[in-house]
Amino acid sequence: MTSAKTILITGCSTGIGYATAVGLKKRGHQVIASARRPEDVQRLSDEGFTVVQLDLADSASIRQAVDKTLALTEGKLDALFNNGAFGQPGAVEDLSRDVLRHQFETNLFGTHELTNLLVPVMRKQGHGRIIYNSSVLGFVAMTYRGAYNASKFALEGLADTLRLELHGSNVHVSLIEPGPILSDFRKNALALYKKNIDPTQSFHKETYQAMEIRLQKQGAAAPFTLPATAVVEKVIHALESKKPKIRYYVTFPTYLFAGLKRILPDAWLDNILRKA
Repeated sequence: MTSAKTILITGCSTGIGYATAVGLKKRGHQVIASARRPEDVQRLSDEGFTVVQLDLADSASIRQAVDKTLALTEGKLDALFNNGAFGQPGAVEDLSRDVLRHQFETNLFGTHELTNLLVPVMRKQGHGRIIYNSSVLGFVAMTYRGAYNASKFALEGLADTLRLELHGSNVHVSLIEPGPILSDFRKNALALYKKNIDPTQSFHKETYQAMEIRLQKQGAAAPFTLPATAVVEKVIHALESKKPKIRYYVTFPTYLFAGLKRILPDAWLDNILRKA
């Protein structure tokens, strides 16, 4: 393994963020784990993590978390893993402006603000790694995930541009693009669906009934689902490798759809995605 690095990880309460914090800590890295809810901050602290409270939808919280992180690391930071995100289900025509804005506040705007506060630190020290947790839905769209699709497409656009603009700085930008991963993602999505979508008034009422069943299913709800540790392996490479990759695919569906997107006409790919 390379020498120990300092890394801030967002969204560490469960799932990919938590698994990554555990995995990197075991490898000897100095992990600054962040979580939004105070109870999760306390739990992570009780487990022995160095923790900062961070709500990506709140600019003041982001600034406070950066200040605390840099105080803990003597003003330097080797890496940032932008993992914190959530998924708002619903047909595009059922998404209000406020609901779509809320999706972007965390998945895009907060992540962007946090990254921009840390880029100058990495430029000054002459090195850094910025790792974004995107999705297969960052380059192909699937039905009833429009808000999440849009936020991840936008995230990839920012990450790709930032990578070009950081050329020559020794600050590397990587995108991780998982497919189905075991986590609390569906449970949280179900709560948001119930809060923000009224199926009784929607053209998509019957489809929503089937979607509700899928969101409530325990365990893997899609073929080729992998544990969160599959993502951790990619984060380790992006963090430790002398030549980190620009993109890391995780799970068979990501490799499959990346290949299909390159070779199929758009109309053919649409037919497949409608059935996926």
